[in-house]
Amino acid sequence: METASLASSNANAFHTLHIAPALVSALTSYITLCDGPHDQLAVHAPFTGEVLATIPLASDADVELAVARARAAQPAWAARSFADRAAIFLRFYDLLVQRHAEALDLIQLETGKARCHAYEEILDTAIVSRYYALRAENLLRPRRRKGAFPLLTQTWEFHTPVGVAGFIVPWNYPLTLAVTDAIPALMAGNTAVLKPDRQTSLTALWAVRLLREAGLPADVLPVVTGEGTTVGPALAARVDFLMFTGSTGTGKSVAGRAAARLIGCSLELGGKNPMIVCADADVEKAADGAIRGCFAAAGQLCVSIERIYIHESLFNRFVDRFVERARNLKMGAALDYSVDLGSLTSPRQLAKIEEHVQDAVEKGAKLLAGGRRRPEFGPLFYEPTILTEVHENMKAYSQETFGPVVSLYKFTSEEEAVARANATNYGLNASVWSRNTRHAIDLARKIRAGSVNVNEGYIAAWGSVDSPIGGMKESGLGRRHGAEGILKFTEAQTIAVQRVPVVPLRGMSWDGFAKRLIRLLRLLRHTRI
Repeated sequence: METASLASSNANAFHTLHIAPALVSALTSYITLCDGPHDQLAVHAPFTGEVLATIPLASDADVELAVARARAAQPAWAARSFADRAAIFLRFYDLLVQRHAEALDLIQLETGKARCHAYEEILDTAIVSRYYALRAENLLRPRRRKGAFPLLTQTWEFHTPVGVAGFIVPWNYPLTLAVTDAIPALMAGNTAVLKPDRQTSLTALWAVRLLREAGLPADVLPVVTGEGTTVGPALAARVDFLMFTGSTGTGKSVAGRAAARLIGCSLELGGKNPMIVCADADVEKAADGAIRGCFAAAGQLCVSIERIYIHESLFNRFVDRFVERARNLKMGAALDYSVDLGSLTSPRQLAKIEEHVQDAVEKGAKLLAGGRRRPEFGPLFYEPTILTEVHENMKAYSQETFGPVVSLYKFTSEEEAVARANATNYGLNASVWSRNTRHAIDLARKIRAGSVNVNEGYIAAWGSVDSPIGGMKESGLGRRHGAEGILKFTEAQTIAVQRVPVVPLRGMSWDGFAKRLIRLLRLLRHTRI
């Protein structure tokens, strides 16, 4: 592994691993806080372990204030036309494109990821912003529906905003997950309260600053920062809908709080995502795809691949190429594109990864690559790690590792591969590799996962924002992207007009009326009205 320079060589606002105090002050001014002093939380830079910034810890009262402001602002925001709302998000799109280098530096400084992986967040956020700005009105337009009785009943379906939506977002994709779910909620006429992760609040606040510059009213998207154990429950107790991205365990708690109040929730949770390499796969392309699918953002990605099933006929060739590519990845801390793999984000993630790898090796797994931390690059760097002979008694076999660790398995039949891919409580993402696209799609449909990519690890499905994406089983509830990504933030309302009462005419018995209705039902059976 080669060492990269710690300093950035690109010409932007940041040339060291420190953020200017003036910028921190400017960004934290977008946090909604009650009057009075607040405790401060130190945020450490993953690249160096040094204090990057401090952010205020919100209290229950701060959350109450933020939700109250959002609720007061919601009627006026919903009363705006779709065109007015869309114009804001198209301006946000333009500003994001113009000033993306600022966001890339912030993302890297807060998460430690390589710049090439931070760039995915720019692309995703821009694409989603444009999509809902242009499509929201059509997705939510009133629709005529068939009435109870042809010609006698007119029926329409309407969608109204739920009110105030709460967003609890994680640290691993701080720009994408801070705003790409909030945008459809806002386009639907809701207001929202955003709770970013304590580690990556500055990136989220930067996005909010851009939205304000684009014309978004301040109280349409208030922000509260701090500890999830305080802010999360306070938010869940007050909003009308909850959107959470994070671990399955926490997601179950969020779902329980939503259920207790009978409000909707949408959850994208954990995964133990499989990849199947068929006998007819292109080994070179599959190995390259596995590198992207397993090690993007140092594996700290909900949809990244942690299990690879390879047909026995090309197992050795695939392993040789995959291991070689993993060993040649360039690690380091740099605010440019000179490295392939960045740092982990927190000591907690590093400890979990080391625990899984050590447990596997001690119980007989073979280490083909990696398996070590690399302190010469920084305190949280860990090599891309490849394991074989992993079995069910090992933590890495079924538990989500959420790091640059993948296990390889040999299979004989595709039925066996699908069965093993499905033998998990998770069902978030999967990948199938074959030269025969039709066959690969047929195989993909047998996998119980919310998204399955053919000849790609995760980007194809994730980037197709016109189609829903989310988890099956314990990988979540609801979907983001597409029509489902905005409809979930609305209440469906049916309005029906009855032109003629469907009751017996004067002087007609109910017995005679019922017989006439039966004749009508028999007639309808043979029509498509």
